[in-house]
Amino acid sequence: MVKINGNLISPGRPSSSSSSGKRKKLSVGAIVGLVFAGMVFVFALLGVFCFCMHKRQQHSGSKTHGAEAGNFSLQVLRTATNDFCQENILGHGAFATVYKGQLDDGTIVAVKKMKSERMTEKGLLEFKNEIDALTNIRHLHLLALLGSYSDENEKILVYEFMPKGTLSEHLFQRKDGGVVNPLDWTQRLRIGLDIARGVEYLHSLAKGSFLHRDLKPSNILLGDDMRAKVADFGLLRLAPASGTSTSSTNAAGTYGYVDPMYADMGGATTKIDVYSFGVILMELITGRRVVDLSQPDDSVYLVNWFRRVLPNKEKFSEVIDRTIDATEETMASINIVAELAVKCCAKKPCQRPEMSQIVSTMSPLVEPWSPLEPDDEDNHVMNMTPSQAMQQLASSNFEALETTSIPSATFRE
Repeated sequence: MVKINGNLISPGRPSSSSSSGKRKKLSVGAIVGLVFAGMVFVFALLGVFCFCMHKRQQHSGSKTHGAEAGNFSLQVLRTATNDFCQENILGHGAFATVYKGQLDDGTIVAVKKMKSERMTEKGLLEFKNEIDALTNIRHLHLLALLGSYSDENEKILVYEFMPKGTLSEHLFQRKDGGVVNPLDWTQRLRIGLDIARGVEYLHSLAKGSFLHRDLKPSNILLGDDMRAKVADFGLLRLAPASGTSTSSTNAAGTYGYVDPMYADMGGATTKIDVYSFGVILMELITGRRVVDLSQPDDSVYLVNWFRRVLPNKEKFSEVIDRTIDATEETMASINIVAELAVKCCAKKPCQRPEMSQIVSTMSPLVEPWSPLEPDDEDNHVMNMTPSQAMQQLASSNFEALETTSIPSATFRE
C-alpha cells in the first residue's frame, strides 16, 4: 500500500477509471469490426446477385422463343450464328442480312441483322415497323417473330426458320438449263392460297387492318411441308378506313409488283396488295419473272404480256411453265387462276377483288368439297369414338383458329 495525499493506493490494482476506458475502447472496436464485416457480406451478396443476373441475361435469348416474342442477348445471337459468319448467310436485303442460327436448345432460327451502314431514318423505321406489327399479329401463314435485340450499334430480329427457302428460288433458280427445285401445279396452287389467306388476315381479320406493300416471291417462305408464309414486314402499315386511302403518295415496294396506279390513287389501299398478289399468280403459272429483259420487247413486262395472251387459249397454253404437267384437270384449274390473276391486276383498283373473294375463289380448287353418301355418313358418325368426334370438331374449326389473333407480346428493343 502507498499513501498519496492521504489516500492509500494498492500498487497491484488499476484504478476504476482506467478499467472503464479500456472497456469502452474494446466495445467500439467490436462494433466497427462487426459493421465492416456486415458491409463486406452485403457487397459479396450484391456481387453474386449481379453475376447471376448477367448470366441469366446471356442465356435468356434461348428461352424466349415460342408463341410470344421476347428479348435475345447479343451474345446468344453471336453464338447461334457463329459470330454472323458468311457461311450462315441465308440472304441479303436492302437494309439487312439474314443468317441461319441455332439456339442452345437446338432450335433453328433466322436472324435478320440490320446493316450498320443502312441505319438511316428509313431503315430504323422499317425495323420498328416489323416489331410493332408482328407483336400484334399471329397467323398460320405469316412468318412469326420470335424476338429481337437492339442497342445503339445493332438492330436484330429473330424469326422462325423456313427450311425450303423462298418461292423465288423454286420458280426462278436455274442450273444446267432447268429449274433447281420445280413445283408441281398442286403445290403452286396451295402456295397461292396460303399467301391469300395470310394477306386476307392482314387486311381484315387482324386487330386493325394492315397493308403489306411489298408482296413478291422472295418475301414468300416455304416450310418442310411446302406450305407458305408471308414475310418481310418492314413496309407494313395500318390500312386506311374503308373507302379511303393513306395520305402518302410515295410508292413503296419492288418495281414490277407495285401498282402502277399507286400515285394516281392518292395513296395506298388494300388494292395495292391485291395487284402484287395477281403478279405472283402470273409468275406461278408461267415460271417467268415480272420483268425479264431476255424476252422480246413486247414481252418484257409480265403483266402486259399475260393480259395480251390470255384470250388466245392456244397461245396461252404455250406460255404455261414447262415443268407443270398440264393435264386436262390441271388446265381447268390454271384457267380459273389465270382469270383471277388478270382481275387482281385490273387497271382500275375498284375493279379488283378483295382478298376474301380471292380466298373464296381459290379454296375449292385446293380443297374441293365432296359430300359423303348418306349411308356412309351415318355409318361414319355412328362408328366414331368420342375422341374422334372431338378431333373432327377441332378440324372443322381449324380455319377459325388459324385466323385468331394472339394477344400482343410485350418486349422491348
